Amino acid sequence: MSNWLIYTIGFLAQLLFSSRLIIQWVYSEKQKRVITPTIFWTLSLFASFLLFIYGYLRDDFAIMLGQGLTYFIYIRNLQLQNQWQKYPKFMQWFLLLVPTFVAVFYFNNNSIDVVKLFSKDAIPVWLLILGIVSQVVFTLRFVYQWIYSEKRKESTLPFGFWLLSLIGSLLILIYAVFRRDPVLFIGHILGAIIYIRNLILTRKYVLPS
Repeated sequence: MSNWLIYTIGFLAQLLFSSRLIIQWVYSEKQKRVITPTIFWTLSLFASFLLFIYGYLRDDFAIMLGQGLTYFIYIRNLQLQNQWQKYPKFMQWFLLLVPTFVAVFYFNNNSIDVVKLFSKDAIPVWLLILGIVSQVVFTLRFVYQWIYSEKRKESTLPFGFWLLSLIGSLLILIYAVFRRDPVLFIGHILGAIIYIRNLILTRKYVLPS
């Protein structure tokens, strides 16, 4: 597949990710508190789907790992908001099965993709480790958010979510510079700014003084 098409998929994913943050930020500024509109999770799900495919096409395990870990949390948040049930059944099955199929195919075909994935010629080991650590930290924000929301039986974005978002985003920016990945770099520059603003909103209007 040509590079321009691969990067188009990646930039489209980041455009959706950035859009969800901008929309959430605008909603929160209007309400003077951090809120979680349904469209935040809808855009997250479709963006994650595309970025998972992008990571596969780029032979980038760090990206695939990060999206694989958060993908189903997006679906769970849509369920908590009673929106997942409104999707047509064929779309539900498509979104559930395609990433799983890609992952299984990737690790079980005849080209021995695992060897290629961890090859030093593709990504140096130290850079691969940095990418994995970055994605794990960035992913933990949604694990934390999921546990927090399950306890309260509602989808919400707490202070810890935004703090982990900022830390993970800064680590991914470092990874993107060394990886020379414009898709990750552009997406996380904007994200870092919005994470900082949500931290300010959360402390000012939610946390006790």
